[in-house]
Amino acid sequence: MPSDLYIGLMTGTSVDGIDAVLVDVGSDHFSLVATHSHALPEALSKDILTLCQPGESELDAAGKVSRQLGRIYAEACGELLAKTNTEAHLVTAIGCHGQTVRHRPGPDGFSVQLGCPDTLACATGIPVVSNFRNKDMVLGGQGAPLVPPFHLRLFGAAGERRAVVNIGGMANASLLDGDTLVGGFDTGPGNVLMDLWTQLHRGDNYDANGAWAASGKINKPLLKRLLRDPYFQQPPPKSTGRERFNRQWLTQHLKEDLPAENLQATLAELTARSIADSLTGFQPQRILVCGGGAHNTYLLGRLQDCCDVPVESTELAGLHPDWVEAAAFAWLAWARWEEKPGNAPVVTGAAREAILGQVTLP
Repeated sequence: MPSDLYIGLMTGTSVDGIDAVLVDVGSDHFSLVATHSHALPEALSKDILTLCQPGESELDAAGKVSRQLGRIYAEACGELLAKTNTEAHLVTAIGCHGQTVRHRPGPDGFSVQLGCPDTLACATGIPVVSNFRNKDMVLGGQGAPLVPPFHLRLFGAAGERRAVVNIGGMANASLLDGDTLVGGFDTGPGNVLMDLWTQLHRGDNYDANGAWAASGKINKPLLKRLLRDPYFQQPPPKSTGRERFNRQWLTQHLKEDLPAENLQATLAELTARSIADSLTGFQPQRILVCGGGAHNTYLLGRLQDCCDVPVESTELAGLHPDWVEAAAFAWLAWARWEEKPGNAPVVTGAAREAILGQVTLP
């Protein structure tokens, strides 16, 4: 008989590793049982980032990377289950988001996530739910963000307007008015440009606590140019990714030589301002932050100043910020298994609610 145990796997835009969670979920309960962070081999991360931009022999490269990811996802699941001595047959399904390498919303839109579900299912002996985004896009939606219904389930609070902001490589916001989901969208770049600049100039994967950004000065003319990008004025529903906000995008806006730390401060301000500006019409009373950006104290301080409302970690509302996205895909796997809708048309713009995800049996 199916149990209430599900695994959620997430590799995000930052391509910095696999987040794996084991959750106990049902229509009236949700709890985090175990967590595991699994590193991606550096060569694989490099191959993934190469596939995020158009290039030669993409199909061959994508096929190889997909199989490799399937095997590494299986390793992550094995180590996750070992932490609690949970046997694989007790897990109903794995919700595997996969690694996004292309996201093209619009007419005939599509979204491509790598991570072979057959490899994962056969290696673990557990059914896999994957390909969550494309049905929503076939129905005219953006296919993203998909986490707002889960945010409502966990973080909605009667009598308070809350914005749940996930700051990963990209940033997205869920707008919760009490127990009602009223909207959601990608706000624009989250950590992706800050991480890029840190890697180029300091050799670190990210700017720990935003300390480097805090040492610089915001360049207002550059910030103004960056914020002129049409995406920031585009009304929801909307979603974006590395296809738009990348090194080439940044380079084309640089018209003067700036101290590297000043550019880092400006990129942090871009993330904070673009999030804050996107929330102006909703006027949240509280902002809950998850994702890697929740650890960037400088960025959260700038967001606090821009919004003038409490900015807090989702941990204060019941779930540590590092595990929210992986938990969301465990919840989406549960929704698929129970044949419940997983999307929110008010967020994505899809024509109707739909059951999301394809099931791959071992």
